[in-house]
Amino acid sequence: MDNAAVLKEAILAKLNAGEWRPGHRIATERALSESFGIGRSAVRRVLAELKQAGIITQTVGSGTFVSDSFTPSPAAAGGSNVSPYELMEARLAIEIAIVEMIIRNASQSDFAQMALCCDKAEAATSMEEFERWDGQLHECMARAAHNALVDQVFALIKQGRAQDDWGALKRDSLTPERRQAYQVEHRQIVNALRDRDLARATEATRAHLLRVRHNLLGI
Repeated sequence: MDNAAVLKEAILAKLNAGEWRPGHRIATERALSESFGIGRSAVRRVLAELKQAGIITQTVGSGTFVSDSFTPSPAAAGGSNVSPYELMEARLAIEIAIVEMIIRNASQSDFAQMALCCDKAEAATSMEEFERWDGQLHECMARAAHNALVDQVFALIKQGRAQDDWGALKRDSLTPERRQAYQVEHRQIVNALRDRDLARATEATRAHLLRVRHNLLGI
């Protein structure tokens, strides 16, 4: 997924999680361009798509706002009010369960996208940027299963990750040392998936998620 697509997904995640409500003023094109590392023309294209869909409004001299008519999708609404404990329990069950599907169905392009997410996360200059690419990596893995139902389930997981309590826990727990450990584990998972080694990929995924759960929740 390119940076423009990441921008669009980030905006939609904020909207569907209820963090940005109707009337909320969205950052300027320049700020979005700098934050997501893309040109202003790409930012304008993303905003134009959202405007055409009736999700945002733009007023010359005033800025870009969430449309008064915007309502979260039913799937997104279903992902709200999930506790961090419930989210981690679901991730442990689901992300481990789809490893076999990824190994069976993923293309070389899928593996290249996973590697790109690892590259971007490792090069990130802020914890926020790292977290964004961390999330993108797990989404790439879900898409690599090539299963529509898995895509829908991960849309709900993504909404759970966008909630304030999850974000607060992640910010409080993500030390530089833990970030480094996550980066190593991500590479191990991607390499095992690329090698289509089921046992190694399953164990690497389980170990990573257990580490995340311990760091976040202390269990």
